[in-house]
Amino acid sequence: MLASNTAHNDVWQNCLARIKEQTSQEEFTKWFLPIVPLEFDGTTLRLCVPNESYVRQIEKNYIPFLKPIITQIYGQQTRLRYAVPRSNTQIPLSSEADSTAIPRFNPQTDTANIPNPFVIPGIKKMIIDPQLNPNYTFGTFIEGECNRLARSAGMSVAVSPGNSTPFNPLYIYGDSGLGKTHVVQAIGHEIKQRHPDLQVLYVSMNKFQAQYQTAIKNGTITDFIHFYQMIDVLIIDDIQELSGKPGTQNAFFNIFSHLQMSGKQLVLTSDKPPVELKDIEQRLLTRFKWGLSAQINTPDYETKIKIIRAKAQRIGAQISDDVINYLADNISANVREIEGALSSLVANTSFLGRKITTSLAKDILKVYVQLTQKEITIDHIIDVVCSHLNLDRERFNSPERKRDIAQARQIAMYLAKQHTKAPLTTIGAAIGGRNHATVLHSCKAVSNLIETDKAFRQQVEEIEKSVLA
Repeated sequence: MLASNTAHNDVWQNCLARIKEQTSQEEFTKWFLPIVPLEFDGTTLRLCVPNESYVRQIEKNYIPFLKPIITQIYGQQTRLRYAVPRSNTQIPLSSEADSTAIPRFNPQTDTANIPNPFVIPGIKKMIIDPQLNPNYTFGTFIEGECNRLARSAGMSVAVSPGNSTPFNPLYIYGDSGLGKTHVVQAIGHEIKQRHPDLQVLYVSMNKFQAQYQTAIKNGTITDFIHFYQMIDVLIIDDIQELSGKPGTQNAFFNIFSHLQMSGKQLVLTSDKPPVELKDIEQRLLTRFKWGLSAQINTPDYETKIKIIRAKAQRIGAQISDDVINYLADNISANVREIEGALSSLVANTSFLGRKITTSLAKDILKVYVQLTQKEITIDHIIDVVCSHLNLDRERFNSPERKRDIAQARQIAMYLAKQHTKAPLTTIGAAIGGRNHATVLHSCKAVSNLIETDKAFRQQVEEIEKSVLA
């Protein structure tokens, strides 16, 4: 214990140095630098604070690490008292009588008057909607090698949420559109089914940030934090949006720490692993690494096939295996592109009366993805047509006008117009030395036959598939 009062200011500077190590620069500057030590009589340390809100803020958020620093430097029996300028009031620390009894957190137990940011203002009863999409369940989630770890860990969390599982927090990361939101919302649904008494909440970090800003504006930040501290399973989507927002980071740190220490479950998603997140405080990054980090990768071919089949069935689309395989071959980025392409195929069928073919799928995918298949040449098309119709190149290019030969040339011209960037004159010159008018006539004739002759349409589709293979 310190005996001299003259040294208390220097000793307080030692306290500040310790505090600075455990807070952000913004927190330290805002909440601790303005504090002035007044006196220390051997048992009571009096500190001058700008106003009473400092007392509430310090006791609510910083006591867990502040009290041990003070007792270590000033003595085990040290008590804190706060003095507010132009007031003789000294505000004692809530647990000053027994430093060993300091609660880790000081949550509000009477929740009747805490505003719920997810309900319309004015509704007094606390009703927490979990904010879950009914379509995002484990039953609709397609499992593959790309997401098996995340899915398995998610189910484990759903069975036994909180500190009874080592996956707390469960941190799921991966590129956009791979199913992170689906799997974490599926966790929420499963927990609600298995543990109906638990309060589950899904919220994007952007919405959390907007609610935080509103709370700051309205002076209800304490209620905001208390609301989130009541949640049993908190699911935060896109945690990387915390980057560069120190105020929101501080609020989330208090919520995270309270929930984790209270045995509640946290589930987070991000587009990056914790080690690659930027402009987020180290104390948060450390906590993100406490549990399990599970990556979701781009789906492999077999998983894409299963996803396409499942989503096509869900929207009532009748799609052939050829089209499904074509979509799986050419969509490599994410599941959202699959959903967009399927919706567009269905729209073309419903509104335009078009049949879902590989050719239509190719046209649709031009809007959604950059196709990476090899460049198709006129010469390649001629080879495929001749092979499929059992013709040799010499007869194909001869002046012969027999129906089977002429039709083979027409099909080749039609496919060349569909799948190459060559002008009509180039196509005509390469196929029998015809002019552009002949090419136009041939393309029109093939289009008409496709619409009226089912056997011919099937034949052209088979040739087209070989061309695109």
